[in-house]
Formats: sequence, structure tokens, C-alpha cells
Amino acid sequence: MTSASARPINLLDELQSALEHGTVARRVETLRRVTDLFLRGAVEYSDEQIAVFDDVFNCLIQQIETSARSLLANRIAPIPTAPPRLIYTLAFDDAIEVAAPVLSQSARLNDTMLIENAKSKSQGHLLAISKRKVLSNAVTDVLVERGNNEVVESAVNNPGAEFSDKGFSQLLSRADGNDNLATCLGVRKGIPRPHYLKLIARASDSVRARLQAANPRAADDISAAVDEAAFDAGHGLRGISEQTARAQNLVKSLFDDGRLNEEQIASFAAAGKFEETSAAIAMCANVSVATVENMMIESRAEGLMILAKVSGLSWATLKLILAMRNAAGDDMGDINEHKASYSMLRPSTAQQVLRFYRMRQTTDQAEQIA
Repeated sequence: MTSASARPINLLDELQSALEHGTVARRVETLRRVTDLFLRGAVEYSDEQIAVFDDVFNCLIQQIETSARSLLANRIAPIPTAPPRLIYTLAFDDAIEVAAPVLSQSARLNDTMLIENAKSKSQGHLLAISKRKVLSNAVTDVLVERGNNEVVESAVNNPGAEFSDKGFSQLLSRADGNDNLATCLGVRKGIPRPHYLKLIARASDSVRARLQAANPRAADDISAAVDEAAFDAGHGLRGISEQTARAQNLVKSLFDDGRLNEEQIASFAAAGKFEETSAAIAMCANVSVATVENMMIESRAEGLMILAKVSGLSWATLKLILAMRNAAGDDMGDINEHKASYSMLRPSTAQQVLRFYRMRQTTDQAEQIA
């Protein structure tokens, strides 16, 4: 082994002496010397040499007070090659001043370790995890489930955090009555459109005002989600996200070229493409995209059944659409009951219901203007 590796080995004798006979000051000084030695060559040490340091640190860390462990954690946390057992031990330390630097920074902690920590440790530990540069949706699922409001808002405000559909659904539930969380969620980039629409539909006037102030271009989109206002040609694609605009432009192009058929709609739904599916149904049923989107986020399935029947879609395609909603956190309900209801629904009846809906919507809009 190199002289660099021999030095920490020689330190083991000094370490044992410090632990058995030394004062607190001597133990802390020994820790400082070992840490300095490691940091000077951290990028060059082999795995074998790092393992030697791991042994040294883990002998020493059991015998030092919180302030010294905290200093060690702050110095070692940013190092990608930090001794792995040491990092694990520091991350699970009950003292948050020791655990936080490691939990928020160390690349040595994988998802399995972070999930284990988040499921068993304090809210302070969860808050530290929520501040990591990158968070997988497997980790954020636990943060959303166990974390207090401070933890959840920190995770939502973290641009490097990913959330699953399950996570977004739980966030929507937690945002009910929590204007700060609802606002954080509403301004977050990349929130899937069905979850965004549900958030706006449930939001208080205060939250809607905050979101409109934060993004004036989205004012029309927010109003459409709340009021079920027609998204007609006069609005164009103003006020919606770039992703939604691209989806609607794609669907319009397919429709203009005569290529928008049931097979294409089924493909959109099977792939979980909410924006494309909504725009396609809107085109086929000759209704606004906002109308379809609002029926997409309704807890009941009758509205979608009407639109699907008017569009001439089969039960197989409608089932894919309902499954897509379910993937976004909606309950499909009794699928056999839905199938029976759809089979009995006549196209003429669906057209009648849709005409009535349009008439009511036009009347409501006229009253709002007046």
C-alpha cells in the first residue's frame, strides 16, 4: 500500500490511545487530523484506502460529542467519495445538526437509504432530504406521505424533485385548505395538466389570484378551468403551457389531414397523453378543449361517456381513457357498470344531452358578462 494509506493505518494506534486514555479535546483533535488527511487526498484514494478511513472514522465517531460530529458531517457531506458507512451513520444520527448536512448533500446516499431514513426519522431529517439537488419520485412519495407542511412545501419548491401521479394526487389532497401549498403546487413547472386543472378547480379565490399574479399569461387558462368557459378560436392558444399548445397543434394537424381517428385517440390514451387525448375528443365532439378537460377531471364518468358516444368511440377506447384518468389518481368506479351504461347510451341521446349542456353553458356565460 502507498504511504498515504499507511498514514491512516498508523493513526489507528493513536486513535485507540485517544479513545482509551485521551481527554475530550484529544479525541476531537484526532478526529480533525483524520478528517484533514482524508480530505487532502479524497479524489485519489482507492476503494480499499477509503475503507481504511471508514474503519478509522467509525471507531472514533462513537466516542465524540454532537458538536464534533456536526463539524465532521459538514466537512465530509459534499465529498462524493466519502466513506460510505460513515455517511450512513451520520445520516441516521438522531441529532439533526449531524444528519442534515449529509442528508441534503451526500451523493453516497441512494434511494433505498433515503427512503429508509424518511420512513423512520424526524421531520427535521425529512426536511433535509427535501432539499437535495435531485429527488426521485420514490423518495418524494414518502416525503409527501410522512412530511409536515414545511417538508412538503420544500419538496414542491425543489426544481430537482420528481413526483409520481400518486404523489401529485396526495399533494392535491393536502393542498385543500392550505393556500401556501396550493400556490407552490400551482406555480411548479412540469405539473401534469390533469393535476393542474384539479388544483385550479378546487383552489380558493386567494390562490387563483396569486397564480394569476405569478403568471399573467395563464389567467385565461385558470378562468377556463374554473368557469368551464369555451376555449374558442378567439382565445387561440394564449394562456396555456407550451406543452399543451404543442399537443393541441398536433391534434389539429392530424384532424386537418384526415388522420385523427379512433385508433389515434386510443393510442394517445394508452400512452397517458392527457393533453392530446382531450384535444382529440374536443375535435371529434365539436366542443371546446376546456369542456373536455373539465369532464376529464370530474369524479363521475357520465360526461366522458357523452363525449365518447358523440365522437363515435367504442367501449374499448373509452375504457383506455378512463384508465388514463385512473393513472392520474381518479377512481374508475365500477368498470362493468360503466360498460353497461355506455352500451345502452344511444348516440341520439348523447347528442341531445350535449346540446343541452352547450345551451346551459352559453346562458351561464351571458349572465356572467351581464
